[in-house]
Amino acid sequence: MQTEIHRDIIEKCKRGNARAQYKLYNLYAQAMYNICMRMMNSREEAEDMLQEAFSDAFRRLESFRYESTFGAWLKRIVVNNCINEINRRKADLEFFEDMHVFEGEKESKDDFYTQKLGVANIRKAMENLPKGAKLIFSLYLLEGYDHVEIAQILNISESNSKSQYMRARLKVKEVLSKMQLEEV
Repeated sequence: MQTEIHRDIIEKCKRGNARAQYKLYNLYAQAMYNICMRMMNSREEAEDMLQEAFSDAFRRLESFRYESTFGAWLKRIVVNNCINEINRRKADLEFFEDMHVFEGEKESKDDFYTQKLGVANIRKAMENLPKGAKLIFSLYLLEGYDHVEIAQILNISESNSKSQYMRARLKVKEVLSKMQLEEV
């Protein structure tokens, strides 16, 4: 069982205390908004998703059992709501079954950071990705989900998640390289 630092606030929220709900919202809103922005890529849509996620969380708060942190539980709601909204729009996801397309490319989060590229540049480069690739890239690299979790969330195969991530990664690297050349 995890130790929850906001347990007293959460328990008050479960009893319907509006002040506690407001306090809990203020504690987590900015972090969850950032996730919504990365996934929805629009301020208005991110704000809508944030409000929907908190409404869902407060409605389902009785099911929170402290088996994880509240932040992790809430993040899952936020991510799922964003994915559901994207799916409602029938985002065109391109998936590849053939992993050999990416042979020679080793998957490593570290080499992204060793290039000393800023998060702002990576986000700018992500704007060039198709919606499906951007979603998987964001879930894996920025939100920390692994390919098994992404596959379950998006109802795709793990190999599809990996290949889509690799494709997105190659495209982001290409865009970042061009950006670096333009700076010189």
